[in-house]
Amino acid sequence: MTSLAHSNFPFTAVAGQEPLKLALILCAINPQIDGVLISGPRGSAKSTLARGLSGVMPALLNDEELAPFATLPLGTSEDRLLGALDLEQVLQDKQVAFKPGLLSKAHGGVLYVDEVNLLADHLVDQLLDVAASGVNRVERDGISHEHQARFLLIGTMNPDEGELRPQLQDRFGLMVQLSNQYSLEERVQIVRLRDEFDQDPESFSEAFKYKQRNLKNSIRLARNALNDINCSDALRMEVATRCQAANIDGVRGDIVWIRAAMTYAAWRGAKQVTIDDIKTVEELVLAHRRQAKTQPPSSSTPPPSRRPDQSRSENHQQDQQRDSQDIDNKETGESEGREGDWGSMTPQLQKSSEPIRITSQDEKKATSTVNRLREVTPGKSKGKQQGGYRPDITKSGSGVDWFRSIINQPQEWPPKKLAHKAAKTGQAILHLVLLDTSASTLSQGVFAKAKGVILDIADRAYVAREQIAILGFGQDGVSSILPRVRAPKVISELLDNLGAGGGTPFRIAIENASDYLAQQHKSNAGLHSQTYILTDGRTQADVSDLELSGHTVLIDIENAPVKRGRGQDIAQHLGAQYIPLNSLLETHL
Repeated sequence: MTSLAHSNFPFTAVAGQEPLKLALILCAINPQIDGVLISGPRGSAKSTLARGLSGVMPALLNDEELAPFATLPLGTSEDRLLGALDLEQVLQDKQVAFKPGLLSKAHGGVLYVDEVNLLADHLVDQLLDVAASGVNRVERDGISHEHQARFLLIGTMNPDEGELRPQLQDRFGLMVQLSNQYSLEERVQIVRLRDEFDQDPESFSEAFKYKQRNLKNSIRLARNALNDINCSDALRMEVATRCQAANIDGVRGDIVWIRAAMTYAAWRGAKQVTIDDIKTVEELVLAHRRQAKTQPPSSSTPPPSRRPDQSRSENHQQDQQRDSQDIDNKETGESEGREGDWGSMTPQLQKSSEPIRITSQDEKKATSTVNRLREVTPGKSKGKQQGGYRPDITKSGSGVDWFRSIINQPQEWPPKKLAHKAAKTGQAILHLVLLDTSASTLSQGVFAKAKGVILDIADRAYVAREQIAILGFGQDGVSSILPRVRAPKVISELLDNLGAGGGTPFRIAIENASDYLAQQHKSNAGLHSQTYILTDGRTQADVSDLELSGHTVLIDIENAPVKRGRGQDIAQHLGAQYIPLNSLLETHL
C-alpha cells in the first residue's frame, strides 16, 4: 500500500453506516448513477467513508488502477478548479500553456466536496456546467482549452450549517441521511478501531489489506456485469408509479432508480432486477426528491426549528405562548379550551390576494412610507449586478492578471507594471420572509393580504435573480415553507395551500431566523440579507435581546383602526423598519 492509502481510514474498517456504504459502492460500480450526497451531523463518519472510497474504487478509465481522488476545498478559486495559465511554462518557453485544475485531476475518479452546501455560488455554477456536459471548457487569460472531466461527485454536508442549492442537489443521484446515534456496542467498536488506527496507521491499514482488495475486485466484477442485467417493463412501471406517488420533479429520479436497481442486482451477482432490488435502493433515490403534493420541493434541510427545551430562554417561550393565547382568547371573547378559541381551531385556508405592490406605480404619488420601503425591496439596488458576481472591466480587482502583465511587457521580468483582473461586481441577495401563520391572522382576511405582499416580494426577487426563503410561525411551531432557492416564478399555489391556526411562537421564530441568518452570512461574507416580518403583533414575547443580521422590515398586517398588537414596539426592539399594512393597501388601491 502507498503512504497515501495509509493516510485514509480503510473503507472496510468503518463500523456501521451500511446505507452509506451501499450508496458509495453502487456509484463506484456505476458512475452513471451520478454521485452521492451525504447529509448528517458531525461525528457520523461522512468524510471518513467518502475519503475511504479512494482505497477500494477502481479507476473509471482503467479499472486495474485505483481511481484518482481530488478534494475541492471551500476556499478554492476558479483557476484552481477549472485550470489556468501556466506561468512557469510562459516564463520558460515564452508560450501560452494550460495548467490543469482539480477537474482534470478528478477525471476518471472522484471529486470530493466537503461541506458542499457552503461552496461559493460561482463555483457551484461552474461545477454544474461540467458535471452536465462531462467536458471542461476554459476560455480565459489567452487560453482556449477543453478536456474531458468525467468524475463521480461526492458531497458531504451538515444540515445545521445551511441548505444546498436545488440545482446542485439534483445532480446527486443518491442521497443518504445519517445519524450520529449509535448503540453502546457500536460506540465501543468505533472508538477502539479509531484508536488502533491513530496509534499505527500503517499496521492498521495492512490488517485490512485483504478486505480492501476483495471489495475492489467485487466492484470491478459487478461493473463488468452491468451490461448483462435486465429490468422488466413491469418493474419499470413500478418505479414510475412510485416516483409519481412521491411527486418528484421530472424523470431524472426514474432514470437513477432503474440504474441503481440494476447496479444492485449486478452487485449481488444476479442477472435480473427484482422488486427487492427496487425497494433496496428506494430511499437512496427519493430521500432528496420526495415531496408532498401540497408542498414545494424540499431541496434541503430547512433552518432547524427550536424545540421548547432548545430555546435560549424557556421562560421567554412559556410567557409568549401564554400571552399569545390570552390575546387570541380576548379577540373572540371566549375562554381557553372552548371550541371557538383561535389557538385551538384547526388550520384554516385563505386564498392569496392579488400581489400587493410595495412600491407605487406612480412615483410622483408614492407615499413617503412606500418610498422608504423601495430601498429594501428586491431588485432595487441600482448600479449593481444582482444575484451573482460578474467581471466589471471598468474596475480593477485585487488579483494580478499575469497573462496581460507578461504580454504587455514581454522583455521584462518581473513586469514593472502589473495588470489587474477585472473586479467582481454584484452582490448575493437573500430575502428571508417570516410569515405569521397563527390563527389571529385570519381576522379580516389579513392572512390573504399578507400572502399578497409575499407574492410581490417573490415576483421582484425572481426578476432580479435573487434568492428567497420563507419561514412560517404559528400552530405552535416554526416551519420552513420555502427553503433558500432562487425565487420561483410561480409561488401562488404554495401560498394558497398554506393555512393558519394555533398560537404565535414569535420569540422562537426570531431565534430561528437569527441563527439561520448568522449561518448564511458566515458561509458567504458578501451576502446582503433582507428580512421581512409579516405579523399582526398579537404576542407579548420579549425579543429586545435578539437581533437579525442585515436589514429588517416589519410589515404590520393587522388591518384595524385601533391596533391591539405590538407591531410598532416589536419593530423598535429589533431595530426594524415599521410598515403598516394599511399604507400598502392605500397605495395598492
